[in-house]
Formats: sequence, structure tokens, C-alpha cells
Amino acid sequence: MTDNDSHRFQARQSGLIVKVPEAEPAVRMWRERFDPSAGAGVPAHVTVLFPFLDTSRIDEGVCAEIGEVLDRHQSFEVRFEHCGRFPGVLYLAPEPDTPFRRLTESIVERWPENPPFGGQFDDVIPHLTVAQGQDGAVLEKVESDLLGSLPIVARVSSVDLLVHDGTRWRQCVTFPLW
Repeated sequence: MTDNDSHRFQARQSGLIVKVPEAEPAVRMWRERFDPSAGAGVPAHVTVLFPFLDTSRIDEGVCAEIGEVLDRHQSFEVRFEHCGRFPGVLYLAPEPDTPFRRLTESIVERWPENPPFGGQFDDVIPHLTVAQGQDGAVLEKVESDLLGSLPIVARVSSVDLLVHDGTRWRQCVTFPLW
């Protein structure tokens, strides 16, 4: 839920993420320093869809629909074995990334008015942001430190809906995968 959008977080925004608690020991220190979403309450994660719906549109019916869409997806294991980069961003690359892409595609198919990252990217690459907005030397240092902690293996068994209250992100609902 980052990629230089963190300064644009606003009250009533929402997003769907896959939390990756297994990555926290390796990334927490770096995310707290170099990923503004961490300071706003977002745990280590891979984004499924951000921005999603304005919170005024999220009710029991919408949550039921999200659950129905996600219920078509089964849980899966993912490995983070290497880092990747976007301009000014260091991330952990999930392998395989196809299940994340399918989660995003299925949510966007149901809510096409909400393209990933507002439609600013042609190809949305699943990733776990560790640092952003830093120069290459800082990203090199972070990457060098992270390599000693890899691989990270995680079991993905749910998707979380987060909402922004104007100050912090809060977990609203957890949707299990089968």
C-alpha cells in the first residue's frame, strides 16, 4: 500500500492486503525507518488492491461480496528469496506471484472502478515493500542486510481489509481463503 502513495493516505480510504507476519523480524526495522505505511499501522504485507472503496461504501453486503470473491481462492505457500527494485523502492519478491495476481484480478473484476494503485501502472507486480524514497546507497545497505534473512517462507491463508481513519490504518475484516 505504498509505492510513494503514503503521503496521499486519507481518511476513509481502504485497501486489501495479505499480511506476512513471517517477514516482520527481517523487515520491521527497515520498514519503520523507510516505509511510511509502517508508521501508519500497516504490517509487512503484499497489496491485493489499493485504493479500494471509500469506507462509506463498505457495509455488510460489500463484505459478503468480498468474502464470496475470495472464497474462490485457496491458501498457498509463498517464498521470499530475493529482493527487487522499482525506482527508489526496495521490495521482497514473492514466489510464486501468480496467486497474488489472481487475488487482485478477481477483486478488480468485481470492482473494475478501482484499478490497482489508481491505474498508474500497466503491470502490477506483487511485492512486499521494505524501503522507499531512498537513494541507491541506502537501498543497497538495506538489501545487503536482508539477504542474510532470506528465504522467508509464509503461508497465505487470508486477506485483510484495512481502513484509514485519518491518522492510522486499522484492520477491519479478515477474509479466509480455503
